[in-house]
Amino acid sequence: MRKTARYAALAASGLLALSSLTACANDAAGTTSTGGKGGGKGEKVKIMVGGLDKVIYLPAMLTQRLGYFDAEGLDVELLSEPAGVQAETALVSGQVQGAVGFYDHTLDLQVKGKSIESVVQFSQAPGEVEVVSDKAAGSVKSPKDFKGKKLGVTGLGSSTDFLSKYLAVKNGVDVSEFTPVAVGAGPTFIAALQQGSIDAGMTTDPTVATILDKKAGKILVDMRTPAGSQAALGGPYPSSSLYMQTDWVNGHKATAQKLANAFVKTLKWMSTHSATEIADKMPADYSQGNRLLYAAAIKSTLPMFTDDGVMPKNGPETVEKVLKAFNPAIKNAEVDLSKTYTTEFVDKAKG
Repeated sequence: MRKTARYAALAASGLLALSSLTACANDAAGTTSTGGKGGGKGEKVKIMVGGLDKVIYLPAMLTQRLGYFDAEGLDVELLSEPAGVQAETALVSGQVQGAVGFYDHTLDLQVKGKSIESVVQFSQAPGEVEVVSDKAAGSVKSPKDFKGKKLGVTGLGSSTDFLSKYLAVKNGVDVSEFTPVAVGAGPTFIAALQQGSIDAGMTTDPTVATILDKKAGKILVDMRTPAGSQAALGGPYPSSSLYMQTDWVNGHKATAQKLANAFVKTLKWMSTHSATEIADKMPADYSQGNRLLYAAAIKSTLPMFTDDGVMPKNGPETVEKVLKAFNPAIKNAEVDLSKTYTTEFVDKAKG
């Protein structure tokens, strides 16, 4: 990271996000709002998403586009930050009522004294892909080759950072033996890969599809499917979810139920429609001028999603195992997994 001047600012912002969990979140001026609110009627809810245009978080915007928030009497404002750890920070600071990001943050925050729970579990696999640049493909053929390399992540302390560290440790490389570099996603990630600022990195669609289309890199580890998650991590890995502060959920159960109702409807809708039909519902700029490539990116990632919002069996245990492998704070702590998620609302939504 010290050798990567171009991305020093991004790396610094990642460190700031990680160290400011109990402080104020980024100023609203630095946060992207969709501008697409729920018509100004109904109960107001703000949700921060760790990258609205990422396919792994697609249910957030799709729910709004399908009108399911409106149907539940909610006025939902979707906000966007480039990395999941920044969405987490916004939630903990009270800037928003909900965050769409990786479930693993609930465990990380519990050992830091914060009570956060997944209310709707969108996925059963990470949806993440480790890609290696064409330049480094000859020397990086598996995570065993991470030693001495610069690995791109969305932000320091993000889930891509967590998973990169696990893949390294699992394959005999200590976390001190490689350099994580915060490069965001999309154009900044691709530029870092092409310019040699990183040798490999973890990202999601549509960035993956664009990298392959540009022939800028190759897939090293694919975790977009349950089978891919099983191979890389040893089990289902619940990732993208709607998570909220437990106290807020307990004090606003009617609102939490409405959110669960809307998201479960979306997940069910996704399970019965094609990638092209899903792409057609999304904002035009998400495809970056290539609708076919965007639809292909959605198709590659669709297997990661649940169709009911329920936490996959043994999923929390897999996440705990992954985090304990490299995170000293969690390795030496007792984590109460039952407090990191609830199925109360999705069970009612299904019924």
